[in-house]
Amino acid sequence: MTDVMILAAGLGTRMKSRRAKVLHELAGLPLIAHVLRSAFELAPEAIFTVVGHQAEEVEHAVNATATRLSNGKNVTPELSFVLQAEQRGTGHAVMAARNQLAGRDGQIVILAGDAPLIEAATLLKLVQIHREEKNDATMLTVLLNDPTGYGRIIRDDKGNFLRCVEQKDGSPEELSIKEVGVSMYCFDVAPLLDALDHLTPDNAQRELYLTDVPKILQAHGKRVGLLCHSNTEELLGVNTRIELADLERTLRERKLRQLMLSGVTMLDPSTTYIQQDVEIAHDTVIHPQVIIEGSSRIGSGCTILSWTRMKNVELGDDVTVRNSCVIEDSVIRDGATVGPFARLRAGAEIGEKAGIGNFVEVKKSKIGRGTKASHLTYLGDATLGERVNIGAGTVTCNYDGVRKNETIIEDDVKIGSDTMLVAPVRVGRGSVTGAGSVVTKDVPPDSLAVGVPAVVKKKLK
Repeated sequence: MTDVMILAAGLGTRMKSRRAKVLHELAGLPLIAHVLRSAFELAPEAIFTVVGHQAEEVEHAVNATATRLSNGKNVTPELSFVLQAEQRGTGHAVMAARNQLAGRDGQIVILAGDAPLIEAATLLKLVQIHREEKNDATMLTVLLNDPTGYGRIIRDDKGNFLRCVEQKDGSPEELSIKEVGVSMYCFDVAPLLDALDHLTPDNAQRELYLTDVPKILQAHGKRVGLLCHSNTEELLGVNTRIELADLERTLRERKLRQLMLSGVTMLDPSTTYIQQDVEIAHDTVIHPQVIIEGSSRIGSGCTILSWTRMKNVELGDDVTVRNSCVIEDSVIRDGATVGPFARLRAGAEIGEKAGIGNFVEVKKSKIGRGTKASHLTYLGDATLGERVNIGAGTVTCNYDGVRKNETIIEDDVKIGSDTMLVAPVRVGRGSVTGAGSVVTKDVPPDSLAVGVPAVVKKKLK
């Protein structure tokens, strides 16, 4: 049995922030979400998260991430949260979970919640080495050119573990060592719990260090192993906003390279921002200064022009998004065109070969196949049929001061410029409204309605 514990109680004073460190976002997700993703790949029976600062917000971030990661999986780990009300060191954080760990068998992998690049393959190797060597504790380490701030790993003449020395407690000779611990471990649970009883705050920080546990285990005849990892970048934590920005750049470049190798054209990758969960099919062209976020899915053969921002969108094939559009939580079907300067939000759905033009806003509305709204229009809480033409300046007046109401426009309708559609209202198939009309009552099919308020003037052939 393998469990995982994520240490996420700290504020992160070097971040100079009132927000808990693990809640700072990297590539659109909290830092802890990246760690949790790798933890899930271990298929643990339980994941314990030690929380402290902004505990409720951290719990919410973990639960939201776990829900997303569990989607479609039959078996998911049990989530537990442990409150470390007073932060007295990493050892104290694990001690706070003593009751939850008591009686559990097997191993527990302990991770820092601020190390977002850690790969599942590395954690699996850590567990494998721990079991193969029959260790009671195995530490993940790395060699750093500048190890400042990290605990140094002291080995004996044979290369075996002796102890770990924190930055503020090390001698000049010890601080010259390049190998450091990265707050990632695999422990057998029972020896870990026993060793916690022997922790003391005998250090410059007056804290209970988890790094002291391997030394305690070794002193009691237990076996301690080391896994020195070759990828420095993967194991680094985030301590400052400069480091956060550096990791953001690393992930962004990695994602863009992956997309380009899969057949996506980026005219200027240095100004293109695409988050990690975005999927883009081949032969789509992304122009400079485009931002695509969230769980967006972009089809093949699309063209996304400059200064457009999209989040949680679904685009079919051969969609064109012109300059300076803002699109969120919306669906655009095959062959449709949006923009320039259009805004789609709150579940907007644009049908095949439809056209949404400049300065048109679509909110919580369904636009039918081949329908056009080319200029200066607001379509909110509306359902438009096929081949509808919306004149410039049209507004669906959906809010009556108490509730939002629906506008329904059936197939083959032509709405004249500056028409106000006062919902709830329906315009029947094949009808026409005159320019400047204020439609307050339903318009029957094949009718011409004009005026303020609009009245039916005649039936249309």
